[in-house]
Amino acid sequence: MVDLSTDMAELAGRLLATPGGPGRVLQFASAESGEGVSTVAREFARFVAPHAQKGVWLVELDVLKGEQYAVIAADPEGYGALGAPTRASPNEACFFSVDPKVQGVDGRPWPDIRYLDAYPVGEARWWITRFRREALKPGQSVSIVNAPGYWNTLRAHADFVIIDAPALERSQVAAVIAPLVDATVLVVSADRVDMDGPQALKAALTSAGGRCAGMVFNRAPKPPPRFLSRLLP
Repeated sequence: MVDLSTDMAELAGRLLATPGGPGRVLQFASAESGEGVSTVAREFARFVAPHAQKGVWLVELDVLKGEQYAVIAADPEGYGALGAPTRASPNEACFFSVDPKVQGVDGRPWPDIRYLDAYPVGEARWWITRFRREALKPGQSVSIVNAPGYWNTLRAHADFVIIDAPALERSQVAAVIAPLVDATVLVVSADRVDMDGPQALKAALTSAGGRCAGMVFNRAPKPPPRFLSRLLP
């Protein structure tokens, strides 16, 4: 397990919500795969969870991948054992659509949120979501939708809702979600030799109406490379 505690402490200090107010919904995104978004999002959740009063939710937008659930489940000593699954929303609000719809035993369309479970992680007040891929029928597909209801619902029940978005090179989902969240944190690998990708990501997010809160330079020296620093807000 990677130790990012120093970086996460600095980031948490910048992004804390107002005490007693609604939770913060934060998206973590990168320009290309392999820059460490999932690791940074997961470690941020692990860092802030022990201090949370209402709780912390880690939601993976690449629902069919299921990487976050798999990594946490495989390391109970590092993250804590997973508890029994529970509903991933207090109501029927959902951030994705499964099509075509199927009918439940009552003859009504099966609500999309029923495909998503949430698992408590260890003793801290945080949850990880898992999409129930095994419940999909042949021919069904899943798409992320521009609907604020789910995020606003979780905002009332958590200190942080942390979203792990797929890289821009693979999907435009980060831009779809950007205007619905409080801020997006850009994750950039220190191995990068140019700024074209991060600049394109930042432009896509802001053009969609999103706000970039800053950057995490994954595996980066201190200070970060000068050409990357020019992207800081």
